[in-house]
Amino acid sequence: MAFAHTETASTSASPEHVWALWSDTSTWPQWDPSVERVVLDGPFRLGTTGTMSLSGGVRAPFTLVEVSPDARYCDELVVGELCIRIDHRVEATGQGAEITVETTVEGPGADDVGPMVVAHAPQALRTLVELAQARAAAAQRVSG
Repeated sequence: MAFAHTETASTSASPEHVWALWSDTSTWPQWDPSVERVVLDGPFRLGTTGTMSLSGGVRAPFTLVEVSPDARYCDELVVGELCIRIDHRVEATGQGAEITVETTVEGPGADDVGPMVVAHAPQALRTLVELAQARAAAAQRVSG
């Protein structure tokens, strides 16, 4: 069984401002309401593992299975027999960037668990955009 969901948003922030939030896991609870804490076992790069503490008391080990600075990262969580992959991509546009987050859930009960996994996805993406735009505005004030 498999479940898939995609969220997209446009932002006036650059891919670098989005990446700064993504690659600093201490910011994840600020923009993703389902994340309480993230501990990485090393630097934010391909193959690094960690533990994500999610709302509801779930602790899930994860691995960074794709990392392309300022462009993309994908984390893979294994919870029991379920494999959850969340692929985050950002691409420059003429006005800033386009952000796409694709979530797939595979394993027994994926169709039931998937909607719970992505329940906060729209809010998380909205908050990520707001934070990235605030960082971009602050950087512009400092340099301008």
